[in-house]
This record gives sequence, C-alpha cells and structure tokens, in this order.
Amino acid sequence: MADWANFDRDEFKCSHCGRNEIKDEYIDVVQDIRTETGYPMPVNSGYRCPDHPEEAKKRKPGSHTLGLVSDIGVSGSTAFAVLQAALAEPEVTAIGISQKGKAKNRFIHIGIDPQAEGRPRPWLWSY
Repeated sequence: MADWANFDRDEFKCSHCGRNEIKDEYIDVVQDIRTETGYPMPVNSGYRCPDHPEEAKKRKPGSHTLGLVSDIGVSGSTAFAVLQAALAEPEVTAIGISQKGKAKNRFIHIGIDPQAEGRPRPWLWSY
C-alpha cells in the first residue's frame, strides 16, 4: 500500500456510501502538486460511486466514478498556485475551476482521466 506525506486514502472515499476506488497514481499526482505548492489541499469530493447523488443526476456517471479525479478545496492566491502546479503536471488531463461564492465552497477539479466518448482530454472548464 502506498504512503503519501499529506494525504490519506480515506480522504478520497465516497461521501455517499464510503466505497473508495481512488487510484494510487491519482494520489501520487495530487501529492506532487501539494509538495510543489506547500499548501493544504482538502479533498472536497474524491471517488464517487455511480449511485452518489451528484452522479445519479447525470445521464452517464462522470469522471469521479473512475477514481482518477477529485475536487480540491482552494481559493484566491492558493487556487492560483494550485492551478499553476496542476498545469505543470504532465499527467493532468482535466481541470475544472469553481471560484464563485463563499471561499468554503470554492474548489479546483483535478483529473488524470483518459479521453473517452463524450469526455475529450485535455480539457479546462469553469463551473
């Protein structure tokens, strides 16, 4: 089992059912970003089972169900630094930015998921 300086596998478990299929290679990437920035990177949402309420709303379950993405709670200058570090990581294929509203609700979605039908990569979007 892998060991990371700033993350515990349990941080990435599904908030709906507790299942956790986050991939080690994904945690490796966010650990690299965390090490580069030196900033705490709370996991707002990691792995999601297909029955998770956010996934159940979708026509087809999204990238969170692959165990290769998470939403990291960051805002302001910290978000800028995390974004720069994520863009420098060659494995990162997907970045979604939500920086509206209260700071506690802001996040950056970071993914290393591959291209698939209906999911072109690399891709950048805002919420």
